[in-house]
Amino acid sequence: MPMADNPAKAVILAVDDTPENLDVVKGVLGADYIIRAAINGRIALKIAEKQQPDLILLDIRMPGMDGYEVCQVLKSDPQTAGIPVVFLSGEHDDSSKAKAFELGAVDFITKPLNGSALKSCVENILG
Repeated sequence: MPMADNPAKAVILAVDDTPENLDVVKGVLGADYIIRAAINGRIALKIAEKQQPDLILLDIRMPGMDGYEVCQVLKSDPQTAGIPVVFLSGEHDDSSKAKAFELGAVDFITKPLNGSALKSCVENILG
């Protein structure tokens, strides 16, 4: 039986201020990946810097520091700049998507989350 922190498993940092959304991510991806969770941008940046996850799933609308700001900080830091970021958002307009990609996101998934789409996206990025 593999250990919970099996180094062969990729680590995903899920960032969302809504615990239910973090539960969905854990439910969909938890069997195949190690999921770390953050409920706000500041915590996410600390985790990203210390643990260097393989992928970050990032909500846009959060109190305090929004996902766009978090992405800007990640991409401006050489230590975290190479970590792929996928935005998970309730925003469905083209300008939100465009801004996400301009900031360096590799994908944009709209909420409510579709488990199979999320899983496919992550598999495409992490292999």
